[in-house]
Amino acid sequence: MPAGHGLRARTRDLFARPFRRKGVIHLTTYLRTFHVGEYVDVKVNGAIHKGMPHKFYHGRTGRVWNVTKRAIGVEVNKQVRNKIIPKRLHVRIEHVQPSRCQEDFKLRVKKNDQLKAEAKAKGVRISTKRQPEGPKPGFLVEGTTIETVTPIPYDVTNDLKGGY
Repeated sequence: MPAGHGLRARTRDLFARPFRRKGVIHLTTYLRTFHVGEYVDVKVNGAIHKGMPHKFYHGRTGRVWNVTKRAIGVEVNKQVRNKIIPKRLHVRIEHVQPSRCQEDFKLRVKKNDQLKAEAKAKGVRISTKRQPEGPKPGFLVEGTTIETVTPIPYDVTNDLKGGY
């Protein structure tokens, strides 16, 4: 028999529920609110078959562009040969979770705003740009003696007496 090419082909492990995560779905998945413009991760819950996205989108991060009663519209980028196409799909709430992709960015923005406010109070200008980490500073190893090594001079006359 040839291999099947259906919608859920080769998803035995991909859509399987994780260890000790089987059973009734928690209410927080249904009570969570999503707003247009938020980033979400598409993570298929194999226990719910309705509103399940295609296996390609499992593990992808996208942006919410539409919110309906039981599902949300997610815009995900898909690379097809040499171009990236924004794909719009509707996914049920059970197969989506809030993304953590902007956590570091939002923390950095808050920290920079705080630094700017402190600098403004002092009357100093600061740069909040990220700088690449430079080379590590040099150091001396303590407790060792310095040994000077000189090469032995090469004598051409002794080498010719070898017999060739």
